[in-house]
Amino acid sequence: MTHKHYENLGSKMIAMTLSFSLVPLFALGATIYYEFNATFQNKIIESLRSLIQNRKSSIELFFDERVSQLNTIAQTHSFEKLKDEKFLTKVFNVIQSRSKSFIDVGVIDSDGNHIAYVGPYYEKLKSVNYSHEDWFQAVQSTGVYISDVFLGFRKVPHFIIAVTSVENNRVWILRATINSAIIDEIVRGAQLGKRGDAFIINRENILQTTPRFSGILLEHPNTPNFSSLRAATIESMNFKGDESLFGAIPISVPAQWVLVVKEDPKEEMALLFRAHYIEALILSCGVILVVLGTVFTTRLMTRRLMDIEKEKSKNEDLMIQSSKMAALGKMAAGIAHEINNPLQIIGDQAGWMKDLLESEEIQKSDNLEEFEGCIKKIERQVNRSREITHRLLRFGRRMETTQEIVDINHLVSETITFLENEAHFRDIQIQTEYEETLPKVSTDPNQLQQVFLNIIDNAIDAVGQSGLIKISTQSDSRNPGQLTVQISDNGPGISKEALSRIFDPFFTTKRPDEGTGLGLSISYGIMEKLGGLIEVESEEGHGTTFYIRIRKNGDSPRQVDSISKPKGLSAG
Repeated sequence: MTHKHYENLGSKMIAMTLSFSLVPLFALGATIYYEFNATFQNKIIESLRSLIQNRKSSIELFFDERVSQLNTIAQTHSFEKLKDEKFLTKVFNVIQSRSKSFIDVGVIDSDGNHIAYVGPYYEKLKSVNYSHEDWFQAVQSTGVYISDVFLGFRKVPHFIIAVTSVENNRVWILRATINSAIIDEIVRGAQLGKRGDAFIINRENILQTTPRFSGILLEHPNTPNFSSLRAATIESMNFKGDESLFGAIPISVPAQWVLVVKEDPKEEMALLFRAHYIEALILSCGVILVVLGTVFTTRLMTRRLMDIEKEKSKNEDLMIQSSKMAALGKMAAGIAHEINNPLQIIGDQAGWMKDLLESEEIQKSDNLEEFEGCIKKIERQVNRSREITHRLLRFGRRMETTQEIVDINHLVSETITFLENEAHFRDIQIQTEYEETLPKVSTDPNQLQQVFLNIIDNAIDAVGQSGLIKISTQSDSRNPGQLTVQISDNGPGISKEALSRIFDPFFTTKRPDEGTGLGLSISYGIMEKLGGLIEVESEEGHGTTFYIRIRKNGDSPRQVDSISKPKGLSAG
């Protein structure tokens, strides 16, 4: 797969992982949002319902107590006593000692005449006749009357409570003015937040208390009309562009009033909005973590897949190389066998021709010297061809390894002696550096020596004239189970293109008459069979170094697990 294919695969993996991760995450976030929103709104509604219910109870309790106080006075005292303003003053003071809710109190006869009065408006109200007032008619028919807020004779907003008493078939009325500030205070207790409001309206939708923002006392409020309400209600309404939450409930005492509480939903929902912001923040962080985690994991997996693909490619290259070597070995053995016989015949015939040159007739020939030169060339080329065929046969046959305990230092030294003359002739210095404590190994000394011989011979050819070859042995620090023979030369080095083919059979950088291209291929096959490895490093102009890695023990070569494709091995 190409890098682009892996990018496409990574993109698909990211898209799929994000889909399976983010869809449930968003679904969970939406569920929490709507469930929490519904729960919080229900809580606000129930809180407002509880608030108006409590305020209603407080107002009704207030009026019940005031009515009871007046009824108690009217029923426990006679008209004659109460029309005595000194006595009425004592009674009024007793009432005021417990509560300042009454502003004044008066006794009115059945004709509407104000018989007795105690309060701050004595001059204005003492001689007043109420027979034409609506409340006067109402209290006579119902016995108890609580008025709406009205201006009255004093032209001041107030409301009254009046109760009747029957004494000796005579009906008289005990009337009291109520301090409306107390009702206002009770209602203001329901004004929540900076924009909350609360007020009382009558059945004509007239304000009975002073609201905070919603209008002026004794006028219509600038809110929806709840005056006809018969039961408690909680509604979210948009009135004149103002979105508000209203709670309204009828007040049974007096029966014509309705308590209205207005709340700003933005204030009430502030906690909900804060929870939403927190949820959005957590959700955003979750999304970022999921995306980053997915991208990081996918890239890690993609990179791992690419590494596996590369490793697989290397193994396939190694298998191809091994297969190629095996196939080539069979082919080389067949070719060598077929060529060897004609070479034998050519060699015999050349020897016979050489014998003929010794006859007297030919000795006298003017071309004798040329004949001898031709025969020598034939013999030299036959010998060269025979050497090639023998190498091919050795390369192609199944070489059964023999195991001996071998001193590698001694084996390398012995191999160097084979090439000392050649190196000396070319003025090439061979330096050795042996690790004295190098352990002996169990291996095939003959095949291993052939490997050393091939590589040192190649180094001499690479250096050419007046150069240096360094040979050292040491335990392999990277792999305690191996030791290494390092052969370096200061020759011209190997090009990058040639380095990738250096172990291919018949590939050579030498001239055609100097090499067959089989030495390194054979060496590679030998080291593979012995469970070792050949690596090469080279740079043009800076020489070449071969690393021959040999296993210390004598285990089966095929059990070697550290063998890898040598550096410089062709990918094809």
